[in-house]
Amino acid sequence: MLVSWNTTNQCNMFCDHCYREAGARLEEELTTRQGKTLLDQIKEAGFRLMIMSGGEPLMRPDIFELCAYSTSLGLRTVMGTNGTLITREVAEELRKSGVMACAVSVDSIVARENDEFRKLDGAYDLAVEGMENLKRAGVPFQINTTVMDWNVGQLELLTDMAIELGAMAHHVFFLVPTGRAASIEQEALRVREYEQTLNRLMEKQKSIDIEIKPTCAPQFIRVADMKGLKTRFTRGCLAGISYCIISPRGDVQPCAYLDVRVGNVKEQSFADIWHNNAVLKQLRTEEYGGKCGNCEYTHTCGGCRARAYYYRDGDFMAQDDWCLYKPRGIK
Repeated sequence: MLVSWNTTNQCNMFCDHCYREAGARLEEELTTRQGKTLLDQIKEAGFRLMIMSGGEPLMRPDIFELCAYSTSLGLRTVMGTNGTLITREVAEELRKSGVMACAVSVDSIVARENDEFRKLDGAYDLAVEGMENLKRAGVPFQINTTVMDWNVGQLELLTDMAIELGAMAHHVFFLVPTGRAASIEQEALRVREYEQTLNRLMEKQKSIDIEIKPTCAPQFIRVADMKGLKTRFTRGCLAGISYCIISPRGDVQPCAYLDVRVGNVKEQSFADIWHNNAVLKQLRTEEYGGKCGNCEYTHTCGGCRARAYYYRDGDFMAQDDWCLYKPRGIK
């Protein structure tokens, strides 16, 4: 089970696709004390993997203290970062605070394209330097890429870049229209190209040693299975089942892209929210509508609940229309 905490809304970038609409720090973000209480409750709820993210988490002054506290609880603590602030000193502090891995965002092999998308001059070079500093400090890292129509042809090259830099994985995020990403919905891959891209990524996986993981594309489980490809992943969409996210102000959502508030940790224990919230319980039934509910991959794929929510008028249990597959027995 894994949980992501957006530790701050503050960020040194203004990316087109940001689900959190990060930029400025928000009023009433969780304090250090509240953050530690949250971590206690996350441990109590049975979670094992703690993702510190943002905004840009390295802009939060107490981030190393929070990471060290998370580590002391026995949580496997990792960080999602844009990588631009990871100097040699920061990389060493990450190691000392027990951070076991970092995910660094890179969206193009062309520095200019990456920088324009992320609205920060030099972002590409700084991210590469940040990964080199992580490697030097002995902190494992992966590259995260958001795939859209303009960079879809670069994915294999980005995987090759990850290998060259010494990354342990390349995780490819498929755009879900929420936050600022709703304004660039037209740049998301359409159904046929979505399927073709999953097939390309799983073909690439056959020839390399590092992990490729499509995210917000649970159909990759089916594609891998149909290719006879074994992965360590047994479930596609984790929203509300073994994953959730907490906002800078303490709001809990089933996932980053399913914009449904199920509680706030300032008002209610996180463990109570996780175990007892009605929306989360409904997601765990896996009683989906349409072909998602009649598919042999229902319990391993599950369809993207956030995409169903966006394209099916708020019905997060509806079928995921971004899937081309026709389940057996359906004419």
